[in-house]
This record gives sequence, C-alpha cells and structure tokens, in this order.
Amino acid sequence: MTQGNRAIVLLAAGHGHRFKGHEHKLMQPISDAGDTVLSRTLRHALESQLRVVVVASQLIEPVVQRWVARRDLVVLPATDARGHAVPQGMGHSIAAGVAAAGDADGWLILPGDMPLVQPATMVAVADGLARYPVCFAEYRGRQGHPVGFGTEMFSELLALEGDEGARRVVARFGAQGLPVDDPGVLFDVDTQDDFSRLAAAPCSSAG
Repeated sequence: MTQGNRAIVLLAAGHGHRFKGHEHKLMQPISDAGDTVLSRTLRHALESQLRVVVVASQLIEPVVQRWVARRDLVVLPATDARGHAVPQGMGHSIAAGVAAAGDADGWLILPGDMPLVQPATMVAVADGLARYPVCFAEYRGRQGHPVGFGTEMFSELLALEGDEGARRVVARFGAQGLPVDDPGVLFDVDTQDDFSRLAAAPCSSAG
C-alpha cells in the first residue's frame, strides 16, 4: 500500500449534457445489486484506502453523503446568493477538490464516470508521486486516468478554471506514464453508446 497522505479528488459536479438518458449519467444503474456509474467509481476509490474527496453538484450531493464524511464532500452550487451563475467546469472542480484536501501529499484526479478503474491502479499512481511530480495511468501506451499531481503542483491546480481541466499542467511539466494492466483507465461514460459498451465490458463486474 502506498505511503504518505495522497488523496483522490473524484469529480462528480459535471452536468453530463452529452448523455441523453432520463437521469444524470452518474446515476445510471450498472448492476442488479444497485450499483450506479458513480457508486462503482466511488467504491473502487474507497477500496484503494486513499483519502477520497468528492466534488459534487447539488443534484449528486445526497447520494455522495452516504459514502463519504462531510469534510470530504465539496458541493458546487449552480448559483450564488444573488442568483448569479457560479463558474463551472472541470478546472473549477479540480481546484475546489485540491483546496479541500490541501494538506495532502499529492492528488489523484479521477472523473466520477470511470467505474472500471481498479483500486490497485489508483494505488500505483499514488505511489508514482514519490518519483514524479505528475504521472498518470497508462494502458498499452495510451494515457488514462487517474492523473496524479505532487505537492509542487498545488498552486497550478488551484489556478485551474474552465472546461480544459489540468491538460496544460500535464503538458507543461512532462507527465510520466505508469503502465498498468487495467483497460478501465481509458473508459468513461460520456454518451449512451458508452453506457451500452459498459454493460458489455469484460471487466464491468469487477469490484
């Protein structure tokens, strides 16, 4: 198991507009046992035994409360006290999550719509931060998630905003790929077609 106080920042505040189902994509059921896209992703994160901080929308908040302590839940409101829209986007979510776990020794960014990423993969990326300031899970030469950032990246992460996420930080600091035997690092549920592929994925029942 990894040493240090690294934290997983699980992103669950997006609107999922590309998914055309009746419910939010994170709430889509993926097993007869009642697992959803989000609950499977979150369960795998918790099984890594790393600290997990969830950045959620107000819609998702009630679900996440059942899984994590209040201190590890960051809720991003859609509007402020005056009714003005609050800035959203992956960059904003990452910054909020990293700020909430500011005492960590590093942060792993994991989108909430990646239910096939395995706990051992998260541990491997956390371990990689002992050697690299930025690293990511890599499957057969392809970059996947989670992406890990060391403490020297703290100010860079807090400055993120918009929808681009941390791509510029990854590119600027020469991120190191960590080969893992986990195809789930490449799979996210973004559309209905993705959801159909999830049901047919060989590792969809892993957990």
